[in-house]
Amino acid sequence: MSNEKLWISALGLDIGSKRVGIAGCDGTGLIATGITTLVRSSFDRDVDCLQELVRSRGVKILVAGLPYSMSGELGNQARQVQKYAGRIAEALELPLEYVDERLTSVEAEELIQAQGMSPSRNKGSIDRKAAALILQRWLDMRRQNIAPVPNLDSF
Repeated sequence: MSNEKLWISALGLDIGSKRVGIAGCDGTGLIATGITTLVRSSFDRDVDCLQELVRSRGVKILVAGLPYSMSGELGNQARQVQKYAGRIAEALELPLEYVDERLTSVEAEELIQAQGMSPSRNKGSIDRKAAALILQRWLDMRRQNIAPVPNLDSF
């Protein structure tokens, strides 16, 4: 495996209408961890917050969760995520890839409950964990040379 394949600095994004869970990975591209939760306000403020993370972590790519329906369709929510993620990637001048995020929030809630915490009182933690799950899926697929979900911004 080439060095380029091993070393990666990516941000995983779990994009919601109110918050964006943000995760990062270690330089080896093996482990994703939640970093923070961005409470969405203005687009410019969101970009400023993400730009600081991109700068401080040397981020080279964004990985956004794409919320397919359980039947595999791209619904309105997925189109909203694509629109927002595309604008963010353009503003940050970074490539963007998508990962199927079905059930990541459910899995994140279960992890929160397993820690004895209330999901309803820890929405930010759920968003961070969901972002870490999204990024971890991408890292695992990358290591296994599985193609991510194509950038479907034209939909």
